[in-house]
Amino acid sequence: MADLLLEVRPALADAELNELFGAAWPGHRPASFGPVLERSTAWIAARRDGRLVGYVNVAGDGGAHAFILDTTVHPDERRRGLGVRLVRAAAEAARASGAHWLHVDFEPHLEPFYAQCGFHSTSAGLLAL
Repeated sequence: MADLLLEVRPALADAELNELFGAAWPGHRPASFGPVLERSTAWIAARRDGRLVGYVNVAGDGGAHAFILDTTVHPDERRRGLGVRLVRAAAEAARASGAHWLHVDFEPHLEPFYAQCGFHSTSAGLLAL
C-alpha cells in the first residue's frame, strides 16, 4: 500500500472534496468548499497515491478558541488510525495559530473516537438557527 501524505492547507478542488464527502457521508450533495476554506484557520488533507482520502477543517475565533469540523475519512481507509492522525494534525495547526482550546461537537457514537484523540466531554449548548 502506498504511503499516506498529510498536508496542512493544501490546494483542494471542489470535485475531490465532493468525491470524498460523497463516499463518506450518506446524503451528501455537491457543494462549493471555497467559502469554507477562505474562512478557515487551517485544514488537513490526507492523500494516498494522489487521491484525497481524508480531511478535517479547523475554524477559529482569531484568539484562544479553535474548532474542528468535518472530520472525514474515506470508507476504504477507516479503522487504520487515519482519523486520529488527521485530528492530531489539526490540533497542531490550531496550536500553531495561537489557539489554547480545541473544541469539537460530535454524535454520541463518536465519543470513543474523540476520546482516543485526547478530547474529554464537557457541557455545551447548541442553538439551531
